[in-house]
Amino acid sequence: MALFSAQSQNTIPQPKLPSPASRQKTPLSREDLNRSGELVGRIRSRFTHTLVGQDNLRDSLIVTLVAAGHILIESVPGLAKTTAAQTLATSVSGTFKRVQCTPDLMPSDLVGTQVFDFSAQKFTTIIGPIHANFVLLDEINRSNAKTQSAMLEAMSEGNTTIGGERISLPKPFMVIATQNPIEEEGTYNLPEAQMDRFMMKAQMTYPTSEEEERMLHMLAKRGSDTPDLKQLGQEDVISIADVEFLREASRRVHISDSIVEYAVDLVATSRGAGKHPIQGLASLVRLGASPRASIALVRIAQANALIAGRDYVIPEDVKLFAHEVLRHRILLTFEALADDVSSDQVIDSMLQAVPVP
Repeated sequence: MALFSAQSQNTIPQPKLPSPASRQKTPLSREDLNRSGELVGRIRSRFTHTLVGQDNLRDSLIVTLVAAGHILIESVPGLAKTTAAQTLATSVSGTFKRVQCTPDLMPSDLVGTQVFDFSAQKFTTIIGPIHANFVLLDEINRSNAKTQSAMLEAMSEGNTTIGGERISLPKPFMVIATQNPIEEEGTYNLPEAQMDRFMMKAQMTYPTSEEEERMLHMLAKRGSDTPDLKQLGQEDVISIADVEFLREASRRVHISDSIVEYAVDLVATSRGAGKHPIQGLASLVRLGASPRASIALVRIAQANALIAGRDYVIPEDVKLFAHEVLRHRILLTFEALADDVSSDQVIDSMLQAVPVP
C-alpha cells in the first residue's frame, strides 16, 4: 500500500511563488544613489583624519555598517584596530560604548543588572554598556564563556535579558570586536556559534614603508599619538536616520537569480557539495560555512553595490568580500593546520572552482 496517493485531478494547482531575488521592491532612484554616495563619502573623509592606509579595513567597516551586520577585526598589536572602530562609531551621531574585555568581566558588567532601591522598595534596572548604537568589544577573546554567551544573545536577537525582563537594544545596533591572534595566555577561543554571528572578519596587515612615513608625519602635525575625535568637527557626521536610510536602500538593490545561485554555490562548495565540488576538500575542511554565510554574501554584495553607486549587484560584489565573509566560518582539519593551509587558501580554490555567472 502506497504511503502517498497520487494527486487528484480535481486538485487546484498552486501558483508558483517567485524567488526571493525576483521579488522587486521600490527601485532606487538617482536621488537615492546620490544621497547614499554623499553619506558614505562623509564617513570616508573622517577616516582620512585618523587612519593612514588600511583602506581594506575602512571599506569592510563601512560595508558592514550599511549591510546591518557585526564585524570582527583581527591583527597583531599596534595596527590601529581600536582607532578604526572608534572612527566609524563617531562618524554617526549615535551612542558609542567601549568595553575592554578581561577574564573577570561578568555578563552583568556588559548587559546590566538590577539594584534594589530601598527608598522605593523595588528593584531598579541599570542597563549596561552594550545598550548603545555602536559597541566596541576590545580584545573580545579575553572574556570568559559566560560573558560571551551574553554577547551572543545581544548580537543574534537584538535584545538582552536583565532579571527576566527583555530589553530591546537601540537601532541601529552594531558590534565591532577586536582580537589579538598571537597571545594565548588569558584568552578564550570564541565559540563557532558566536563567530558565525559576525558578518565579516577583517584581518589587518602591516603598513608599507610609505604609509608608515605618512603616519609619522600626521602624528607630528597633530602633536599627539592618539586622535582627538571630538575635535574633528560634526560636518562629516551622519545621523541615525541616515544610517537607517543606507540600510533600507541597500536592501532595495536588485540582485539577479544567477548571482544568488552563485553565492549559494560558493557556500555549498565549502561543505563539499554544490555544482562544482573540489576534489580532496574533505581532507582540509572539517566544517563548511552555514546558510548564514549565504545571507551575508548577498547583503554585503548589495551594500557594496550601493556604495559603488549602482542599483544592481554584479558578481564582483560577491567576490570582493568573499574572504572576509567566509574565513571565520570554515573550520579546517588538523591535517590542514599541520600543513599550514589557511582558510583563505581554501576560499581561493572555491572562487576558482565556481564559475562566475
